[in-house]
Amino acid sequence: MISGSQDQERVMYGSPQGISAFGAGTGALDPLTLIQQPHTGLRVASWLFSLVILGCVVNEGYINRPDEVEQFCIFNRNQNACSLAVGLGSLGLVSCVLFLAVDACLPQISCVRHRKRAVLADLCTSACWSFMWFVGFCFLANQWQESKSEDNPLLAGGDAARAAIAFSFFSIFTWGGLALLSLERLKRVCFEEEYEELFTHTETHVRVEPPLSC
Repeated sequence: MISGSQDQERVMYGSPQGISAFGAGTGALDPLTLIQQPHTGLRVASWLFSLVILGCVVNEGYINRPDEVEQFCIFNRNQNACSLAVGLGSLGLVSCVLFLAVDACLPQISCVRHRKRAVLADLCTSACWSFMWFVGFCFLANQWQESKSEDNPLLAGGDAARAAIAFSFFSIFTWGGLALLSLERLKRVCFEEEYEELFTHTETHVRVEPPLSC
């Protein structure tokens, strides 16, 4: 399932030049290759989910009774629920864009240690986002169940609230998938780092055996 990503970052064992390159610093950015990679699709999906959640809460997440002027959050009139959804959606958008840029630049980074740090940051961020969306989904779903019908007699914004909950649930798996892909990529980069050190220092550790006398 991740063959496209593996092909781009594959280590070429057939020549010393390929071993020293380790699939990094391969030249100009190839947009087609970037689009075909699985983590790009998950990144775009996560960005769209965050946009939907943000739009639903901002546009229809605040309602009021017919006899009220002040608007309250549709999730059990709990302002923290709407603030959490808006915060996660906004930061999720920014995070997707930033790491999409990292994905585009990663194959051009020649230093394996720098690539390892970038992949490790992606792994930690994706895992953290998956957990945060799990918390957000549970909190929004709970507050929606606790909402009272008398607080929203016109049933305004119900579809938007359910959509925000649903896409919060979907985001758990898209970010979780990104974390798994980053873990696989981290394994490859760690192998490249170890192999590069071995290849670089091989000559200093080779012992020349004296010829055997007859």
